[in-house]
Amino acid sequence: MRVAVTGSHGLIGSAVTSALRARGDQVVRLVRDGTGSADEVAWNPADGQIDTARLEGVDAVVHLAGATLATRWTPEQKEAILNSRVLGTGLLARTLAGLTGRPRVLVSASAVGYYGNRDDEVLTESSGPGTGFLAEVCGAWEAAADPARRGGIRVTHPRFGVVLAREGGILAKIAPIFRLGAGGPLGHGRQYLPWVAIDDAVGAILLGLEREDLDGPVNIVAPRAVTNREFTAALGRALGRPAMIPVPAAALRAMFGEMADEALLASQRVEPARLRAAGYAFRFGELEAALQHVLAAA
Repeated sequence: MRVAVTGSHGLIGSAVTSALRARGDQVVRLVRDGTGSADEVAWNPADGQIDTARLEGVDAVVHLAGATLATRWTPEQKEAILNSRVLGTGLLARTLAGLTGRPRVLVSASAVGYYGNRDDEVLTESSGPGTGFLAEVCGAWEAAADPARRGGIRVTHPRFGVVLAREGGILAKIAPIFRLGAGGPLGHGRQYLPWVAIDDAVGAILLGLEREDLDGPVNIVAPRAVTNREFTAALGRALGRPAMIPVPAAALRAMFGEMADEALLASQRVEPARLRAAGYAFRFGELEAALQHVLAAA
C-alpha cells in the first residue's frame, strides 16, 4: 500500500513507519518543513495548509501528530494540546474527503484519556466519555475526523494507553530514577494504569489498516490493566532495584498542576474489547514480559 503518516518522528509514528516499510509498503510522511523529496508531503495545520495533490491516490492514512502531554499544563500548553489535535485532524479529514482518489481508511489517533478518572470501573469502547480536560480533548479530537467519515472513508480511532518503549515515553523518563533506587508508586498507587508495549501498539495500527470491521474507537491497551503500585513494583524487579519510595500526590500537583490529577493520578481500568473480538494476538500481554523485552533492548 501507499500510506501517508503524520507524526512520523514521534515515538509511535517512527515505529509505524519502520514497520510499514519493512513489510513493503510505500510511506509518505506529512511534515511541516519538507525538503520536497518524493516521500514527503508538506502541511501546516496551524495555517490550514496542505499539499493536496501529493495525497491523491494514497491507500491509507495514519494520523499520529499532536503536541506533547508530558509537561505542566499552562493555559498556552493546553491550547497547543487541543489545537494541534483538532486543527490537524480537521484539516486532514476535510482534505481526504475532497480527494478524487480517496484512501480506504484513516487511522486517527486518540487516547484513553477519553474515559477520564473512573476508579476501578471496567472500561471498554462502549463506555461513555469521562470529564476533565483530557476527556474533552479526546472527544473533540475524534469528532474532528467526521468529514472523512462523511466522505465514505473508514475511520478508526486507536485510543492509546501508556506506551512502553525504549526510545521514549514514560520508561525513558522514569527508568533512570528507578535505576538509582529512588522509584516508587505515585500517590496512593491504587489507580489503574492501562499500558501497551510499542510492538502491540504498532501491531494494532496495522490491524486497523486491514480490518474493514474496525471502525470507530479501538482501545490499544494490554489485556490486563495494572495498578500504579503493581507497575512500579514490576519495573523495580525488572531493573533489580527497590521501588519503595512513594511520590506524594501533593508533590506531583506542585510539580505538574492539573496534569498530575488527569494523567498521573487518574485511574483508568481499560480493556481491549474490540482487539480481542478481532482476534488480535498480543506479543506482550503480560507486564513483566513487556518490561523485560523493552529494557533488554534499551
